[in-house]
Amino acid sequence: MISQVSKASQEIDAIVKALRDWRGETLARLRASIKRASPSVVEEVKWKKPSNPAGVAVWSQDGIVCIGEALKNSVRLTFPKGALVADPKKLFNARLDSKANRAIDVREGETLDVAAFAALIRDAVRLNVSKVRGR
Repeated sequence: MISQVSKASQEIDAIVKALRDWRGETLARLRASIKRASPSVVEEVKWKKPSNPAGVAVWSQDGIVCIGEALKNSVRLTFPKGALVADPKKLFNARLDSKANRAIDVREGETLDVAAFAALIRDAVRLNVSKVRGR
């Protein structure tokens, strides 16, 4: 029997593989960075529907940390609580007008500051964990 964790990881592997272009490589690279920054995050696949039967890659810990999607011209990581996450290096470059969400769009050939991205992931995890403990 396959555990939910490994099943989700396999589903994300399939999402990455199906992209077959720079977006798959970018999503794989971002995924690895997320897992390095916070090894305790849980991979999930959510929001499967007829128009997107593979679903959407999600990384969670006591709530959603970020959501990974391949768009036509970028790979987007959306942080549902991004407006509350410290971003001193200004990695967030999309959804900046939202009261809650923030996103990072990575376009072909672009890279992120690895240390700044790891700090952003860890801060998003801390935010979720602190809200759960504060209940």
